[in-house]
Amino acid sequence: MSISLQDKLVVAISSRALFDFEEENRLFELGDDRAYMALQMQRLEVSAEQGCALPLVRKLLAFNHGGAHRVEVVILSRNDPASGLRVFRSIRHHGLHIERGVFTRGRTPYSYLKALGANLFLSANEEDVRSALEAGFPAALVYPDSVHAAQSHPGEMRIAFDGDAVLFSDEAERVFQHEGLDAFQDHESSKADTPLMPGPFKSLLQALNALRRDGAHEMGIRTALVTARSAPAHERAVRTLMAWDVEVDEAMFLGGLDKTPFLRAFEPDFFFDDQTRHCESAATAAPTGQVVHGIANHRTP
Repeated sequence: MSISLQDKLVVAISSRALFDFEEENRLFELGDDRAYMALQMQRLEVSAEQGCALPLVRKLLAFNHGGAHRVEVVILSRNDPASGLRVFRSIRHHGLHIERGVFTRGRTPYSYLKALGANLFLSANEEDVRSALEAGFPAALVYPDSVHAAQSHPGEMRIAFDGDAVLFSDEAERVFQHEGLDAFQDHESSKADTPLMPGPFKSLLQALNALRRDGAHEMGIRTALVTARSAPAHERAVRTLMAWDVEVDEAMFLGGLDKTPFLRAFEPDFFFDDQTRHCESAATAAPTGQVVHGIANHRTP
């Protein structure tokens, strides 16, 4: 009988998101892949230091405790297969049970997300993330220099999401960008009973809710909505989640306040936001991924 990842929470992750390969990557970006490969082989016995997403991956894999297979983590990397040897040796050194990997030697790997049935793709390559989002997969551009997750909650995985253009569509954000705050508040108040269209990370929140409802595992899950919305625009966000039959444990309607101190208080294992300025600030408080989606990330031809 063939093995299937169906009904699993599948997370695809690049080697740079999992490990600190920033020095090696600088050589890779010079276009000298032979020198890059040679350096990786020279360091084959040198385990890479953890990257900002490794604590999250460790908690994800903890859901497989007791022989159950609820979560699958797969390496999806622009590395060449030979350099992939060091990736898997580093995985073994850090005690991570990751068995599968796809290495594409400089080519974008996002096309393999469909074959994997991925619920999330984390990468430090912006083009790969954009391509994944355009193909309909939840994906985020990892900030490699993000601080690592706090160790205060070893038995609980904590994920924080921005709202507009992340969990929700960028419909309301477009009103704000084009017409200002007052128009945004009026628009959201008038549509309070109309659920927002889904954003790219709705499906991930649904998958986390399903994993929590499974219940037969020791690792807990705690989620938070961290948004610049404030009353009265908060109501449409809450009603949208209710209409989707998904839950968040905490909601922070900050009305433009800096999100960073609130993230320090929540201590997420990862935070997802669409706007660069929020991500740059958040990365000083928590592992951060930018969802390069929506009007805030539109690139003019």
